Amino acid sequence: MSAADRLVSPHGGRLINREVAGFEAAAIDERARSLPHLRLSSWALSDLELIAIGAFSPLEGFMTREQHRSVVAEMRLPNGLPWSLPVALSASREEAAALRDGQQVALAGADGEALAVLDLEERFDYDKTAEAEQVFRTTDEAHPGVAALYAQGEVLLGGKVKLFRRPPAAFAEYRLAPAETREVFAERGWRTVVGFQTRNPVHRAHEYIQKCALEMVDGLLLHPLVGDTKDDDIPADVRMRCYRALLDGYYPGDRVLLSVLPAAMRYAGPREAIFHAMVRRNYGCSHFIVGRDHAGVGSYYGTYDAQKIFDEFTAEELGMTPLFFEHTFFCRACESMASSKTCPHEGDQRVALSGTKVRELLAAGQAPPHEFTRPEVAEVLIESMTKTAASGG
Repeated sequence: MSAADRLVSPHGGRLINREVAGFEAAAIDERARSLPHLRLSSWALSDLELIAIGAFSPLEGFMTREQHRSVVAEMRLPNGLPWSLPVALSASREEAAALRDGQQVALAGADGEALAVLDLEERFDYDKTAEAEQVFRTTDEAHPGVAALYAQGEVLLGGKVKLFRRPPAAFAEYRLAPAETREVFAERGWRTVVGFQTRNPVHRAHEYIQKCALEMVDGLLLHPLVGDTKDDDIPADVRMRCYRALLDGYYPGDRVLLSVLPAAMRYAGPREAIFHAMVRRNYGCSHFIVGRDHAGVGSYYGTYDAQKIFDEFTAEELGMTPLFFEHTFFCRACESMASSKTCPHEGDQRVALSGTKVRELLAAGQAPPHEFTRPEVAEVLIESMTKTAASGG
């Protein structure tokens, strides 16, 4: 058995590849010029790339009516395989009316350049309000995921895709496809890998749970999401500088791989926790960290709802091990990082800051206490906020 074969299998049993190159890519590119074009949003472009490179295995394209209804209602594909979030391509009624089922459609970026072709299987209507209620547990337009759903077109287009040109992308050095991360893991001799999802800079609590997990497995995939996020989230380029500073100073280099996930953030809380776990399985992770309020926003979800939802699936069908962590903090009395499971102290002994308080300190050029974040990370964040304030951003 090869080193690659010892890694966890992809979700659904095989890694999908809907990306073509060479003569085939050139031929499809030429054909795409005469096809009807559909310009995709940045969210849809992210999904297109992730389908093509196998991150969304076993999906081979944008969901059909049967797949979409099954996932929204049951959190499963029609064959019973767990899948918790719809991956759909929307179009306006006018755009959809100009197409016909069974034809090919060129999928283009914002500049109109074709990147892929869609074998359009069907066009279908869907109920946005019902989807919001089931997927996001709310129909409140203040929820960013619900707002994005309501802004979509009225018709969904289902069918397989072939990507012949990847969308323009940042962080090329860190943009590894699932086949590539698996190759790195195999080369390093890792058999068990824990994945960590983040859309924020890593602070001491994150560091603590990552290192707890590293005691159990061979390696850590630090896998920040760098697709669409809320306007008030820390920009991806700033976050990447924070990750690099932290890894260089406080982690063993041979036990961590930093790579990016070019996905859009749905803010779907519990359902997105399952989704993030399945995607990281495709990247080769045997374990996945699920912390407090994973993928949550505001007060739409309970503190540990994202952990409880894993009870709705068996370990065999998920094919990986979730690692659940409670809220962690630095305890001055214990003089160490801890959680309520390990620390008896309360109140002022625990260093835990709100996001608002941290932003206020950083905006004033003050570093949060070292018990909360590493000074190297604080330095990057202060520099970024200072530049933003100076530019009037």
